[in-house]
Amino acid sequence: MDEQTKFIERIYGQKELDNIKAKIKCLGKDTKYTATTFCMSRIIITALAFILTILLTDMGYIYAPFVAIICYYLFYYLNITKKLKERNRRLEHQALYFFEILTLTLESGRNLENALIVTCENVDSEISSQFKSALDEMKYGKSLIEALGDLKKQISSDIIGNIILNIIQTNRFGNSILDTLYNEVDFLRQKELLTTKEQINKIPNKVSIISVLFIVPLILVLILGPYLIEFIS
Repeated sequence: MDEQTKFIERIYGQKELDNIKAKIKCLGKDTKYTATTFCMSRIIITALAFILTILLTDMGYIYAPFVAIICYYLFYYLNITKKLKERNRRLEHQALYFFEILTLTLESGRNLENALIVTCENVDSEISSQFKSALDEMKYGKSLIEALGDLKKQISSDIIGNIILNIIQTNRFGNSILDTLYNEVDFLRQKELLTTKEQINKIPNKVSIISVLFIVPLILVLILGPYLIEFIS
């Protein structure tokens, strides 16, 4: 164990450190942080914000603690919370197509493992890559149930987590996987429909904001322009 890791473990409690490790694991393979580098970066940026506030403002000794606290939590939000939300939305959007293909593959008579292999080979998406990684772990001795269980821990989306859990339980107890997937696909379709409706309902608000910020001032300039010119003249 290096000195940096020991330093982080002294500052953070084990429970909080384990929680950060689990969150970072759910960010996927492209994340640039480990738990140690994340915590170290967080501490350094918070300390820099504290010092710069003291040096650059007249009442820095008053503002610095508040700035440091904001930076400390903002760093977590931007690098973990926000990215997890974005990844979950992306995976949930991809999940409908992935599980539709998986259902069709199972309907052709394949078992779950072979159906997952075929689906991963034919679907190019982030969620497909996650399942492919889980299948690759089976080459090192894991069972399908164990691989899917570990996969569930790597995805923080409750929706996808519940689907994986249902697949595990159905496969374990010998129930119909197809019936389970039919229900899950229907649920995903409904969710996609509701998400689309929600985005459509937000359009008038966005148009109103744009109108207030850009169009209304322009109209006022066109209307009042001649009077302003006459007044200045």
